[in-house]
Amino acid sequence: MDYQIVKAFHIIAIIAWMAGLLYLPRLFVYHSLVDVGSVRSQTFKLMERRLLKGIMNPAMIISWLLGLYLLHLNPSLLQEYWMIAKIVCVVLMTYFHMKFAGMRRRLEADETPKSDKYYRYWNEAPTLTMIAIVILAVVEPF
Repeated sequence: MDYQIVKAFHIIAIIAWMAGLLYLPRLFVYHSLVDVGSVRSQTFKLMERRLLKGIMNPAMIISWLLGLYLLHLNPSLLQEYWMIAKIVCVVLMTYFHMKFAGMRRRLEADETPKSDKYYRYWNEAPTLTMIAIVILAVVEPF
């Protein structure tokens, strides 16, 4: 029973984290299209900061902690190749999170934003990684 409850909260945290990873770069797209220092730019800064610090950071930390706890409860999973591949993808997802945090800091500092196309490309990275993670966790292909 303990394992299933932890797993449920792990999935809930992942959903919150993924929502942020999918939405934050979309905010960057819109932010890059407004004038630096404008009221709209300030609104995007506030939205981006609240999303990252209020939702994404706690959700990522909880996802990692509960995931590690699940591995502690069932260490034999670490002998499965699909789990190793999944962990590699989660590390990649964490890299995206950190990359997006850096992008947010640069936008907040009013550095010249990258093009909206640049942020659109980054918007796809978590999606593709999420697809890989779900397939690995559900199908357990190897």
